[in-house]
Amino acid sequence: MIPRRKKRLALVLLLVLGVATALSFILYALSNNVDLFYTPSQMLEGDTKPQVGQRLRVGGMVVEGSVRRDATTLEVEFLVTDTGPTVKVLYRGILPDLFREGQGIVAQGVLLQPDVLQASEVLAKHDEEYMPPELAEAMKGIKHVNPNAADAYTQPAGGN
Repeated sequence: MIPRRKKRLALVLLLVLGVATALSFILYALSNNVDLFYTPSQMLEGDTKPQVGQRLRVGGMVVEGSVRRDATTLEVEFLVTDTGPTVKVLYRGILPDLFREGQGIVAQGVLLQPDVLQASEVLAKHDEEYMPPELAEAMKGIKHVNPNAADAYTQPAGGN
């Protein structure tokens, strides 16, 4: 081979190796930060069950009558279900305003046991017709203007 071609080949191989190494580092970093979403049925009866110690998100409905609060601390425990099995969620902190029994939630945290999640964050779902009170008050004062009305637009001085 010509020395010039050998240098080009070595440069191309080095570039490919560098890109492959960088891509493998990126994929490794992303795999450690992925929080998979499960429903209680998928967690306990699904084909790919999460491992104890794994970070994940669980979504479902809060079971009626399952919320238990500690009177002296901010610790709360409740059950989440979808269509069958339930998962116990342990949380320490202030729950969202929309949190209540029978409401849909998503809890993010670490799996302590196959059916117990230590949550670091709890998000309460709401329906698509929800409107914050401040926005509802602001919307009351808005009058809708018909853009085709004669006085909606003014003619520039001079006619054209």
